[in-house]
Parts: sequence; structure tokens; C-alpha cells
Amino acid sequence: MAASADVIGEQIVEARVPSAGHAQTERVEKLAAKLEQANDPETRATALELVQSVIELHGAALQKLIDSCVATPGGERILEEALRDDLVASMFLLHSLHPDDLETRVLRGIEAVRPYLQSHGGDCELAGVDNGIVRLRLHGSCGSCPSSSLTLKNAVEDALYQAAPDIREIIAENAAAMQPAASNLVMIK
Repeated sequence: MAASADVIGEQIVEARVPSAGHAQTERVEKLAAKLEQANDPETRATALELVQSVIELHGAALQKLIDSCVATPGGERILEEALRDDLVASMFLLHSLHPDDLETRVLRGIEAVRPYLQSHGGDCELAGVDNGIVRLRLHGSCGSCPSSSLTLKNAVEDALYQAAPDIREIIAENAAAMQPAASNLVMIK
């Protein structure tokens, strides 16, 4: 996705601008929804079968491309570079061909946002991934300040959904709240 920058106070905030691939994806989704509403069941079934056949054809072509890249010198590097593109990565995900599992992609997203969080006195760590649900622990300012949910929404969620758009849900835990409170009790013997 392309990004544009806005200045709020002294802070530069990146605003995501939908890419051509994102616009095309939205168009495909709208057309598929319209197709689902077709009155003639036979026409609807034929059209859906056509769409499924095209998707399978594209998946087979992508698999051949991956196989060719992996089989040639330098091909893995080319494949890795191609996967940095959101559109390419989303097509690999659509066809279940992405070489990295969800946890690996989430960790990559955390690493991408970590410098931003640390510059604001915070950090986050992955607590776990289960069935598309990502659990995070927020540390420092990001975990305890009143705007922690805004920090999560604007920075961490954006980075994670960009790295792994197939995430179903992100749940953040405040790491400071998980620590047992220090006791002021004195032990008497």
C-alpha cells in the first residue's frame, strides 16, 4: 500500500492509501456478492464454478512460479523480495502458498513497529497465536498510558495486519497489569 504523511503537532503520521491491488480486491468482492444474488440458480452456479476454476488456474500458475524460483540460483531471494509486495503476498495467501506461517509474519510485523513503540517508551511481545487470534503483551508506556489502545490500534495493528492480513483478531494485554503488585506487608516472626 502507498502511504502519505500528515503532520500532527511535531509528529509525522503515516496515512495508508489503498493500492490499485486493494481497489481491485474490493471490486472482485462486490462482483462476487452481486453474483451471489443472481436470480437464476443455474447461471449463478455456472458463474461461481467459472470463478473457482480461474482461481485454481492462478493458484497452479503461482505454484509453478514458486517452484521455478526455488529451483534456480538466486530464485529464493527473488521470491522473498516479491513477497514484500502486499499484492503478491495477498495472492500467495489466497492460494495458501505463502511460505511463512502466521506466527512468522506476525513476528515480522512486530519487528517493523518496534522502533516506533520504543521511541515512545514502550514495546510489545508476542504472547501467542492460536487459530488466527494474536495475543500481545504491551510493555512500558504503551502498556500503561491512557492512550495505549490508540497506540495499539494505530501502530501495532496496522503493522500486523500489513504483515499478516489473515489475522482474525488481535488481543493486547498490559504486561504491567499482569505483574503481581508489590506487597507492603512486613513479615513478623
